[in-house]
Amino acid sequence: MSFPVVRNRRLRGNAAVRNLVRETQLTVNDLIQPLFAVPGKGIKEEIASMPGVYHLSLDQLDAELDELVSLGIQGILLFGVPEHKDEAGTSAYHDHGIVQEATRYIKKRYPRLLVIADTCLCQFTSHGHCGVVHHNERLGQAEVANDESLELLVQTAVSQARAGADIIAPSNMMDGFVQAIRSGLDEAGFSHIPVMSYSVKYASAFYGPFRDAAHSAPQFGDRRTYQMDPANAREALREAEADVTEGADFLMVKPALAYLDIIRMLKDHFDLPVVAYNVSAEYSMVKAAAGNGWIDERAVVLEMLTGMKRAGADIILTYFAKDAARWLKQQTLVEAYPGSMGEEPCTAF
Repeated sequence: MSFPVVRNRRLRGNAAVRNLVRETQLTVNDLIQPLFAVPGKGIKEEIASMPGVYHLSLDQLDAELDELVSLGIQGILLFGVPEHKDEAGTSAYHDHGIVQEATRYIKKRYPRLLVIADTCLCQFTSHGHCGVVHHNERLGQAEVANDESLELLVQTAVSQARAGADIIAPSNMMDGFVQAIRSGLDEAGFSHIPVMSYSVKYASAFYGPFRDAAHSAPQFGDRRTYQMDPANAREALREAEADVTEGADFLMVKPALAYLDIIRMLKDHFDLPVVAYNVSAEYSMVKAAAGNGWIDERAVVLEMLTGMKRAGADIILTYFAKDAARWLKQQTLVEAYPGSMGEEPCTAF
């Protein structure tokens, strides 16, 4: 049967009906907020390319943590910007490194707040790459040594778990990194700690603001020899399948917005939770456009995050987590009781 017997608009004409038949639900439980910890005292510095995101010293974390918990956000992705960098990134796996100290502080303040520790070397190495670098005389260029890098990544993961991290999130894209880290955690007595693998991480142009924030831009070359080619999709399945086999507990796609098809592929092919990382430039572009009055920030952000959920993401890492949590709470009240907050329902949905 077709029109006029079938009228699809019957299920759109009333706000309550639209709520009843909505297929995809975005909630605060889906959101994780990234956080940048730095050494020192009294530091709360806004990152110029990421409005509303800050470098925070440990003594400035309380207000941020209080806000996250009050909004119902249940976890953070923790990055550390160290005071000291060297060729081997030793401050990444030092027991008193910035990530380890921030983890202890956060878990003491809010034991139930999930700390997901980013496990990589790039912001800790003087060269800005995600592993040990050697000069290849045959090729006449420097290259990242895969297996040597795994040893340091294992040390980093174990030190983070020892400090109290709830989840280890390795982002380095070295071959075999999940197996190495899983084995290292198990041997150190941390078999209960999950691994959230950056399984499908593209060599993307969308990381620029983050590299400003983490001071992690490569000092030479780029990361295309270990991060994925943005043109490839089938390769993403191979990467994810390897991580599943090696013991990953979560599979991440990074970035999210330009790779919704990859999120759907992983959702369709694997049973593990799929994580979408709504990365720095995806955040900053929206902030810039909203700051110029070109878009409705709330409507665009909620539509964008809902699109990631619809594509198959179970979890979304996003710098919009706090804003989205507020907007979702407001939207729920407004849609249930239009006019109750003196505003119209968000028209994006």
